[in-house]
Amino acid sequence: MGYDRVVGPHAITVGPIRHAQGAVALPGSKSISNRVLLLAASAAGPTRVKRLLDADDTRVMVTALRALGVRVTEDGADLEVLGASARFPNDRAKLFLGNAGTAMRPLTAALAFAGGHYELDGVARMRERPIGDLVDALAALGADITYLGAPGFPPLAIAPARPLTTETVSIKGDVSSQFVSSLLMAAPHIAPAEGLTVEVSGNLVSQPYVVLTLRLMERFGVTAARDGLAFRVPRATYQSPGEITVEADASSASYFLALGVLAGGPVRVEGVGEASIQGDIAFARVLEAAGGEVTWGPDFIEARAGTQPLRAFDLDCSDIPDAAMTGAVVAAFASGRSVLRGIGSWRVKETDRIAAMATELRKVGAVVEEGPDWIAVTGPTAFHTAEIDTYDDHRMAMCLSLVAASGVPVVIRDPACVGKTFPTYFEELAALLASPQS
Repeated sequence: MGYDRVVGPHAITVGPIRHAQGAVALPGSKSISNRVLLLAASAAGPTRVKRLLDADDTRVMVTALRALGVRVTEDGADLEVLGASARFPNDRAKLFLGNAGTAMRPLTAALAFAGGHYELDGVARMRERPIGDLVDALAALGADITYLGAPGFPPLAIAPARPLTTETVSIKGDVSSQFVSSLLMAAPHIAPAEGLTVEVSGNLVSQPYVVLTLRLMERFGVTAARDGLAFRVPRATYQSPGEITVEADASSASYFLALGVLAGGPVRVEGVGEASIQGDIAFARVLEAAGGEVTWGPDFIEARAGTQPLRAFDLDCSDIPDAAMTGAVVAAFASGRSVLRGIGSWRVKETDRIAAMATELRKVGAVVEEGPDWIAVTGPTAFHTAEIDTYDDHRMAMCLSLVAASGVPVVIRDPACVGKTFPTYFEELAALLASPQS
């Protein structure tokens, strides 16, 4: 079957994978889930949230909102959030946000002008993930934020802000688009009567995630005007849409689409397709560039191996940094040297993903070169079985499990780290390998 828990509770062996086919109903998008939770908490009226991702990062956000006094109740598979209209009931709280950047960054911006006293902290790795660009922008608007540890990094202490004296603020966008998204989501409550202009200085990485943020803000009744890298946000109170359904996770789709190409297929992912608002669906184009066959539907994507061996590719992946990790593994199966560019944000994720990916792919025989914002992979003539370290990074575990499609098994250490976004990943993988052809 190609999947076995043979090493113990802290490691599993995957493979060798001979063939994979079937369909996967994906979990909800992490990026959408945590944005929707915060927007719902900041809105006027109750919001029913359907198909919310149930994973570590969303549980962290729900726990934080409850600590702030927001009423979040479960109703079967749905959640109902009673919005607090930006002024959270509890004006003092200490929040532990794990390693969830999609909670730490947006909550920092939301609480900076909420009129209370708050402390935000996380795991050791979160204390190494930069937040200075966001804090600088908020401070320019009058926020009172103190670093409780190393300057530029959590933990943070937030006190009531000073009165706003400007209609324009600049923020850097070259480290993480989450800083820009966080400021935009908080902007309607910060803005003066004339509105607030958010100007992004330098490059803006992961632009589709900012577009996603703007689309979700619109669902809650606030429309920002965009002119290049400047955004004009009106002063407004978010209004509940009543009900909102979380789209399936396009980043998670990348593993199974790649599996379909690497292990024959067809493999279909359900819940995301042509109509998706997520930028990571563009990963399917990476597979096509490498020679895979992809079929699109309104709410599904299906992938299978092409008729020719996979070919090397050279792509700018700045718009799909999370899904690009899967592309680095696919590159190890291609003929020649592949280059993935524009991935500098990997350096400040759950781990330094460029260094981690290079280390682990070398273990299985690939030749890997790395730079500050790029990685080049030349696949081996024969893959080696290896024990894969995951660095407490969910995406490392899921991506590197695909190496087993080479026909050799790989041992994935600390597989439970996938609980951050996809707790049932290895069970879904096993189901695709259980066909008569596998």
